[in-house]
Order: sequence, then C-alpha cells, then structure tokens
Amino acid sequence: MSSVLRFKTHSGEETQAVGRQIAQLLPGRGVVLLIGNLGAGKTTLTKGIVEERGAAKADEVSSPTFTLIHEYGNPVRIYHVDLYRLETIEQVQRLGLDELMDSAALVLVEWGERFSTWFPEQRIEIRFTNIGGDNRKIEISGLNTTEKRKRVGNAI
Repeated sequence: MSSVLRFKTHSGEETQAVGRQIAQLLPGRGVVLLIGNLGAGKTTLTKGIVEERGAAKADEVSSPTFTLIHEYGNPVRIYHVDLYRLETIEQVQRLGLDELMDSAALVLVEWGERFSTWFPEQRIEIRFTNIGGDNRKIEISGLNTTEKRKRVGNAI
C-alpha cells in the first residue's frame, strides 16, 4: 500500500535524523526525487540516508551541484544527483542516469522534478516545504509502507 508519510523538523539535525529513519523504509535500489527550493534540506536529509545505509559518514556527504553526481559506498550503494544546473532533457540524457537507475543502487535526485517525465513512474518523491525559519515539512509519497511504517517514530 502506498501512502504519504509526513514529518516536521525544526533543525538540520532533526532533518538528518528523519533521513536516517527514511533510509530504513527505502528500497535497496530505485529512484527517489528530492523536491524543494534551495536550502530546503535535500542534502541534509541525504546525509542521514547515506549514513544510515552505511555508505559514508554524514560529514562526507555534500551537494553534487557542480560535479552533478556523487557516489557513496564500495561498491556504490547510493548515487546522489543534482540536476539544478541542467537546462535541457538532452543534458540529462548525456549524464548516463539510465545506467545508474539500472544498477543495484539507490539513486537520490535533487531537482529531478524539472525533468519528472524522464524518470520512471515507479519512484519515490520526497517534498520539502519551508514553513518558517528552520522549520520544514517533509512529505514522502510512493513508498510501500504497510509493513515498515511501524518502525518510523516521529511521522505525523
């Protein structure tokens, strides 16, 4: 059963902690679009996901804005992609994301909503909304949460 999970966070530390909780619900492979404005917490949440999966320490995770793709784990278990600087679907296609999506890794994509029709329909979307100051609302859709939801502590 797919439903929407909602969280509210009040700091970067809380956003990272939610990322650790979400990591337990995410599949081992697949596509996750991270949707939100600049500074919404996408990379901060990613730090928690990557760390919880044991692919890298949180302080080793940074935004791939200029490199476009970061790889975490050996072998790679998580790809962290940032499409902010790309303007056309042709630029996206040249990145080789289809190969990443066919791999045995989780692909986390910031700004993927700009090219949402290019990504598979079977995907997870995590939306970030700034609700004032450091307060954020995080909504996750596309997860199969029937059995795993009980493990997530502070979902609202």
